[in-house]
Amino acid sequence: MKAQLTDIPGIGPTTVKALEAQGIRTVAALARASVDKVMAAPRFGENRATEVIAAAAKLVAAAGGSKPAPKTTKSLKIKTKSKPGKSKAKKIKLSKKKSEKKKGKKGKKKKKKGKKKK
Repeated sequence: MKAQLTDIPGIGPTTVKALEAQGIRTVAALARASVDKVMAAPRFGENRATEVIAAAAKLVAAAGGSKPAPKTTKSLKIKTKSKPGKSKAKKIKLSKKKSEKKKGKKGKKKKKKGKKKK
């Protein structure tokens, strides 16, 4: 039998409707979803989103499904000081794309444009 979203602890019919509104209709889709996408649903913070994604991934693995696709978006929290003694956390999204790999400085060198001496 295929796992349902309601098989995940803490997810009931109301939560299923909220997830479906975000385009998450299956356990496998939830396992592949980013934390940010799940957090867009009402009553989902970062911790709860992370927990349900992990629970969905376990259900998919237990059902013999393939591994979820790797996530390409990560969130980092960076503390910045706005006032002495106080710091604020900012979220920054990082995405990895195949085309954005670091390229070495090997190859042709650009010539500097300048005046020629006669």
